[in-house]
Amino acid sequence: MFESLTQRLSGTLERLRGRGRLTESNISEAVREVRIALLEADVALPVVQALIQRIKVRAVGQEVLKSLTPGQALIKIVRDELVAVMGSTAADLNLNVPAPAVILMAGLQGAGKTTTVGKLARHLRDKRKKKVLVVSADVYRPAAIEQLKSLAQQVGVPFFPSEASQKPVDIVRAAIEEAKKTFADVLIVDTAGRLAIDEAMMAEIKALHTAVNPAETLFVVDSMTGQDAAATAKAFAQALPLTGVVLTKTDGDARGGAALSVRYITGKPIKFIGVSEKPDGLDVFDPVRVANRILDMGDVVALVESVQQNVDEEKAKKLAEKVAKGKKFDLNDMRDQLEQMQNMGGIAGLMDKLPGMGQIPEHLKQQVQQSREVPRMIAIIGSMTKKERRNPDLLNGSRRARIARGSGTTPADVNKLLKQYQQMEKMMGKLGRGGMKGMMRGLQGMMGAMGRGGMPPMR
Repeated sequence: MFESLTQRLSGTLERLRGRGRLTESNISEAVREVRIALLEADVALPVVQALIQRIKVRAVGQEVLKSLTPGQALIKIVRDELVAVMGSTAADLNLNVPAPAVILMAGLQGAGKTTTVGKLARHLRDKRKKKVLVVSADVYRPAAIEQLKSLAQQVGVPFFPSEASQKPVDIVRAAIEEAKKTFADVLIVDTAGRLAIDEAMMAEIKALHTAVNPAETLFVVDSMTGQDAAATAKAFAQALPLTGVVLTKTDGDARGGAALSVRYITGKPIKFIGVSEKPDGLDVFDPVRVANRILDMGDVVALVESVQQNVDEEKAKKLAEKVAKGKKFDLNDMRDQLEQMQNMGGIAGLMDKLPGMGQIPEHLKQQVQQSREVPRMIAIIGSMTKKERRNPDLLNGSRRARIARGSGTTPADVNKLLKQYQQMEKMMGKLGRGGMKGMMRGLQGMMGAMGRGGMPPMR
């Protein structure tokens, strides 16, 4: 998300960063560029106007012109105002109510509501240590109930059965009773959606809301609809006492206009964003971290969290002990490292969280995002025998040809993988012999090899 906005804004603000003096003229020019960037990102016009006015008032005042580092002061103002328009701080769920806390999910059909119920259930179980029950009150969409049942099994949370012949209010009341009997902390209710806002749909969900009095009423909206997302959220906020918004499909949204518009237009906080199709692809929405990413400052906190969640500490410890004892780093070890990288979103997922990515040419970023390099490397190693993975020296020409056929790649791909393995193995050897200095020398050697084309990307 925000790729186009990040590229435009980071380029504009970078030109001002190192200037010793700013004038009203070049500040106005920069603010105009910011305005164009926001409009191109499909941010709603009232939001753009309010944001630009606040930036301009602060920028042409004493705050920037009298600053020792005026360029950086202007960047800070833009960042602060982006944070303010998105809600300043992360908004938490209010679960401090007598159990079960009912979370009612509302939204249009196709917004990803049912999938979000599964993701939210997993988030509450894993991150908040809550016992969660899910139920579907969508008695209209074919297979909606079965879909939620399947998702509940996938994420490992209990599912309360319902039937299309039942009334939604009766379904939810029965689910609340079940939640009480089983001592569930939270009940998440999936509701029916429509292809567009209509009176019947609104009347039904209003009646459901009145009957169950939920602790949270979350509106789920597809971020790729841009300004329409904010308009739809506003319509729902006028009909229902919403407590927050969930933006879905943000991994497919390069503009990010919805994220910058929804809070301002509805007055309701964005509480979560869907970042991938995986069951764990739901993140708490943090305006500060999002603003940092928009301005190409990266999201190092998210990167650290991703490492903590996805790196197998036991495997990492075993590898460290193995290297310290001078044992050889083999292809099994390499596959473990690649799989952990894949769990963190692959190369593209890691790059997205690093500062300065907005300065990388778009065609190179596209190349990385479209790259299937890591899964291909894992497939190549998977096509080897256990003996070959432990002893890569056995891999002669005929074995490499067999491995290529088995993994659906070419012998050239296998050769590239082995070259990368040799460089990693050399780095690990230096680490074992020379401690941290050895590792740094190994890393520098790897980076140098990449610069010389020694580690070319696979096709």
